[in-house]
Parts: sequence; C-alpha cells; structure tokens
Amino acid sequence: MKESFNKNIALSICNHWDCPALSDLTGGTYTYAAAAGNIARLHLYFEEIGIRPGDKIALCGRNSSEWALVFFATVTYGAVVVPILNEFKPDNIHHLVNHSDSVLLFVDESIWQSLDHNDMPALKCVFKIAGFELLDCRTDTFRSFRDDIDRIFAERYPRGFTAADVKYYDDRPDDIMIINYTSGSTGFSKGVMLTYGNLMSNARFAVDEIPYLGPGDGMLSMLPMAHMYGLLVELIFPIMKGAHVQFLGRVPSPKILLDAFAQVRPKIVITVPLVIEKIVTGKIFPVLRKPLMKILCAIPGVSRIVYNKILRQMKSAFGGNLVMVVVGGAALAPEVENFLRRIRFPYTVGYGMTECAPLIAYASPDVFKARSCGLTVTRMETRIDSPDPENIPGELWVRGDNVMHGYYKNPEATDAVFRDGWMNTGDMCTRDSDGFIYIRGRSKTMILGPSGQNIYPEEIEGLLNHYPLVMESIVVDREGSIIALVVPDEDTVKKLKLSSDQVKSQMDENIVMLNRQLPAYAKVKGIEIMDEPFEKTPKHSIRRYLYR
Repeated sequence: MKESFNKNIALSICNHWDCPALSDLTGGTYTYAAAAGNIARLHLYFEEIGIRPGDKIALCGRNSSEWALVFFATVTYGAVVVPILNEFKPDNIHHLVNHSDSVLLFVDESIWQSLDHNDMPALKCVFKIAGFELLDCRTDTFRSFRDDIDRIFAERYPRGFTAADVKYYDDRPDDIMIINYTSGSTGFSKGVMLTYGNLMSNARFAVDEIPYLGPGDGMLSMLPMAHMYGLLVELIFPIMKGAHVQFLGRVPSPKILLDAFAQVRPKIVITVPLVIEKIVTGKIFPVLRKPLMKILCAIPGVSRIVYNKILRQMKSAFGGNLVMVVVGGAALAPEVENFLRRIRFPYTVGYGMTECAPLIAYASPDVFKARSCGLTVTRMETRIDSPDPENIPGELWVRGDNVMHGYYKNPEATDAVFRDGWMNTGDMCTRDSDGFIYIRGRSKTMILGPSGQNIYPEEIEGLLNHYPLVMESIVVDREGSIIALVVPDEDTVKKLKLSSDQVKSQMDENIVMLNRQLPAYAKVKGIEIMDEPFEKTPKHSIRRYLYR
C-alpha cells in the first residue's frame, strides 16, 4: 500500500479543523484543531529529548482522548508506538517496555505508582497521559524545557498554530509504525511489527467499504485501544472520516452503555459478541418465551409485527441512529444469530488478527452470510490447506498488504508462521463457493478423535455456553476422553438459591442435551465444575494452556 498514512491523517485534520475530534464522555472535547496543536507540542517534547524516527515510545493507560493524542503524535513524528494494555501486571509492563527498547513511556498515574523506573533503564522520560505531565526524567535539561513550553510553542508558531503548520513525518509503506504485543492466550506474548502500509491498507478498506460514517458523526469507543481491532475501527477509521470519537472510559455495564449510546447516538457500533448476546438473551428472549408471545410469533403476519417492534426497540437502545453493528473477536452464538436474522437486524461479523492489523475478512450486512466471518478483504489473499476447502477444514494462510513485518526480536517465531510469502493464521477454516470464510477452530486446540476425526473445542463450547447455569466453558482432551470444564453462572445460582447438588444435576442434564447435537466421536464424556472463573488474558480470552 503506497498511500501515506500520515498524509491522510493530516488531510483529515485540516479538512475538519473546527469539528469535534476526541471526547471523554465524562470530560472535555478536542476539536481537530486542538488535537493538532497538542500533537505539535508533543513533537516539540520529542525533539528536545532527542527522539528520532524509529525510536520506540510505549503507551500504557485506559482509553482516553489524551491516549489518542499520544498515539497520533508518535506515529506522525515517525516514532514507533508500543501500546501496552493497562490491565497488564507491573512485571509484564516492565518486560514489554524493556523488550520493545522503548525510550519514552506515557502512562496513567495510577499504573505508574506500581512501576519502578529503575527496572526500565532505557527510558529517558516518563509522562502522565492526562495532561502530559512529567512524572520522571533522566534528562535534567528537559525539565526546564517542559516548564517553559508555552513560550517555546509561541515562538515556534508566532502567528498561532494553523492548518498550514500541520506537517508530519513522510512515512514509507515498510516503515514500522506499531509494535503490538499479543495477549498470550497460549502462554507467550510476541511483539507484532506492523507497518504504515499495513495500517493504511486496513484504514483505506474501512473508509471505502463502510460508507455510513461521516464528518461530525459520533463513534463510541468501547474496545481497548491497545488492541488492533479497537485501534483501527474505533479510532483510526473514524478520524480519517472526520468523525467524533467519544471514549467510554469506564467498565461497560449495561446501564453505562445504554446511557452512552443515548448520548453519542452512533450510526455504527463496533463490539464483541458478548454485548449483543447479553441484550438478546437477557432482555429479549425471556419476553419471547412467555406463552402469549409464543402464540403471537406463531401467527403469520403477526410475527412480523412483533419482530419489527423488537427491531425498533433494539435500534433505540443503541441510540436511535443505528445503521449497522460490526461484531468481531469471535462468532455469535447460533441461537442469537438466527434471531438477529429473523428480525432483520443490521449486523455483520468480521474476522482478523493482530498480525494482519487486523482485517482478514468482512462483508457488509446486506450480503453477509450467517455463521461466516465474511469475504477476504481488499489487497489480501487467502488459501485453505485442504483437499476440499468447502467441506474439510484446513489451516487458513494469508498474504497481502495487511500482513505484519514479523515478530520483534523473535526471528524463530516469525519463521514458524511464514512459508513462501504466506502466513499461517493457525485457524481451521472452510470456504463456500461464494468465497465466504467459516472458522471451525484453532489448529492448536483441535482434538484428534478416536478414528482420526478433527474435533474443534470452540464449536462444542459455543453450544454448551448457552445451556442453563453455564457462564463459560472450555473443552479439553483427557486421555482420549472429551471433558467439559464449566464455570457456573453464580448470579443465577444465588438468585435461585440452588445447592451444589442441584447445580451438578443441571450440568449433567446439559451434557445429555449437548451430546444429542454432537456426532458420536465428539460426545462429551464428563464435566468438571470450576470453583473460580477461568484465568483470562487482558483481551478476555481464556488462557487455555492452564487447563489441560
């Protein structure tokens, strides 16, 4: 992708100069002009400290307008941004700052209180994200510079900072832009090197293929910016469109989300399956299962009236301005997806991974096929290693403009996933005659059945997780027997005042019902009830390697 990322950011800033760009729902707003001015101030900091293009700058904090400003200041300067999840523990943050060779750290003050500058010896300075205040610095001369920044900024721009002053690093497609560390759901965290070309290819696809967002439109940011999914679709894409990104900034409880949707009134909502599934299974299904509603939904013509009313209510819950919902990160539960299609809810499911910055597949709601994860995106190729890709799952390989440069300081891991220019995603997939991709599971979690059949735990878990009292589950192979580890829904258990024997009885019944849906070679032989929730990565993926 030869198109410049930074030139597109600069163009959008100049074209939408007086429009709102970044807001915290509990705080203030930056216009595109104010954002540009703050980026310019940060560039002065970088110059004074001696930061050069290609140097690494770590960024660890909750989503916020200032987080976004540091991100854009870093990449438009030509430095490499290293986003670190704020939920990582202190020793992990120390390790990632050191492993990435970061020379600056922008961090939330609450996180900084648990860190030790001495454990990160390469850092020149540490800044608080909020207000860009200096927390610590090994460069004494910079302290006086920081204290005198208003005068220095005024001298640099004596007529005030204008759109004509927006000049950014002339990025090349192969320049490294981001080192994004994976969450380590298999026990290892690798630094994915993504280029300006990778990000521009994805941003161009979103701008071209998602036409509904325009200048001034609100985009609610709920997903972590330290992950590529949220970073691309909830920040980079809307900024290139001149939209107004508004950060939730709090744990997204149902009430907080509903209030935020009412305030932002987004046309597009980017989310994960859990949010949609909670709305449908928690609010709508209980109503539809009442005797009168069952009768009404069985009457031709009347059912459509009922579904249209539910559709209006769901759109209203998202702020009343909704055009589409994009679900990523995992597949929707079949029962929920069937219902959404029945009421004609405008949704689609995309697919990607950090190593592809992140897009691999997407299809607009009007052509999207249920259970799929879309079509291969522009400037990408996909192939499935299978003698019959329509019916026999095989590993999905990808190549194209979105694919990473490699893993930082880890040539062995890089070589392990690349072959002849293609990268192995590790996902087992099929593809239909129209090109739609269907994910069956991860190759690393696949279980080999007694007669050589491939068993995909994720498919079994997707069914089991929607049975009574099941909060979450994983399926493992124990000496040739398939066992389900289940975390009960404690809220329901307490509400119904169920004993442990009653919970066990319901789980046993769940397994009987589950096995009726499974082929003989994939039947679950037993169940283990867990006392504690599964340990998760910051991306909320279960650390499967701990439960073998």
